[in-house]
Amino acid sequence: MDECLFCGIVRGEVPCDAVYEDEALLAFRDINPQADRHVLIIPKRHLDGLCGLEGVEDSLLARLLRAAALVAKKEGIDKSGFRLVSNCGPDACQSVPHLHFHVLGGRPLSGQMG
Repeated sequence: MDECLFCGIVRGEVPCDAVYEDEALLAFRDINPQADRHVLIIPKRHLDGLCGLEGVEDSLLARLLRAAALVAKKEGIDKSGFRLVSNCGPDACQSVPHLHFHVLGGRPLSGQMG
């Protein structure tokens, strides 16, 4: 998907501040952070979002969740707590149509989710 911002990041065409990378995933700091620590975790392979996962191997999805815990530890928020969010579709404010998870923490977060 050539026009996808996150695919451009994966290809190295758009710079990012990477926090973690392996052969299947990339985690990088959000350019518009909503918390003291705000990291995005994406699969390197283009997937539109959580509602388009038919046929995607469970191992990739498990890997994304494990990466969230790893990123939280690297960011020093694993003990104090963090929020893991994936917005799905325009009503949920998904601004980039590429599956991604937000890891948010570093200070007490609001109890409000919307």
